[in-house]
Amino acid sequence: MYVNRIYRILLVNLNQIINYQMKRLICIILAITFIFSSCIGKKGQRDSTDWKSLFNGKDIKDWFVKIHHHEVGVNFGNTFSVEDGIIKIRYDQYEDFNDQFGHLYYKTPFSYYHLKFEYRFVGDLHKGAPSYTLRNSGVMFHSQDPRTMLKEQDWPISVEMQLLGGLSDGKPRSTGNMCSPGTNVVYKGKIASSHCLNSTSKTYDGDQWVRGELIVLGDSLIKHIINGDTVLEYSKPQIGGDVANRYDPKIKIDGKLLASGYIALQSEGQPVDFKNIWIKELSVPKK
Repeated sequence: MYVNRIYRILLVNLNQIINYQMKRLICIILAITFIFSSCIGKKGQRDSTDWKSLFNGKDIKDWFVKIHHHEVGVNFGNTFSVEDGIIKIRYDQYEDFNDQFGHLYYKTPFSYYHLKFEYRFVGDLHKGAPSYTLRNSGVMFHSQDPRTMLKEQDWPISVEMQLLGGLSDGKPRSTGNMCSPGTNVVYKGKIASSHCLNSTSKTYDGDQWVRGELIVLGDSLIKHIINGDTVLEYSKPQIGGDVANRYDPKIKIDGKLLASGYIALQSEGQPVDFKNIWIKELSVPKK
């Protein structure tokens, strides 16, 4: 009897100790979970506020136009318009295309940043547009200020993330390429010898939306990303080369590194849509 009584007392005490330790452990786990969730939440808020929308989904008041053969600010033929939260590039009011290459520029320049956007090709190439512009558009960056462009200058001195759509012919056609109107870049340790560099992207046929990203680190590294995959890297964007024509010679200083510039959406004769244009400015490294 005495032994049984002691055993029962020990058992009760043991259960109390176990319950106490379990409660402590549960409290610790809950506290850690709360702290971790709070940190994740703050990080998410910080990431969200770091991203800035360049397009309000309603109009292009924060953007301005430069089209070949026209003065800055003239949106000839309503080339650039907004509908249903999409920037639409169309040629319904054009007759012959007449090399009226155009660009829609965001109002301020950027230097170190991560840009995200979505695009899709629609419709048919406008009559008279060059054949190479079929399902062809682009995002220009490190561009000269369009207000420094002459009326008859065809392309801005800039670097282009070239966007190409597949031709549904079974042949590969990469997108997220690099083209260099009035500029040069360093690729694999030397100045690229060609005007355009092909990326390693897949081919995207039809009118599907494609996600593009640019990571631009001033005058050092540039990365092109398509649907989450890095498809091209190069460095040291600089003024040089040709392709851009009838520019103010005071602007084209060959060899000058490009550390910043304007971002623009391209119009070349192919109808194309853009949406969800976001930018996150990145920290400039201390020298």
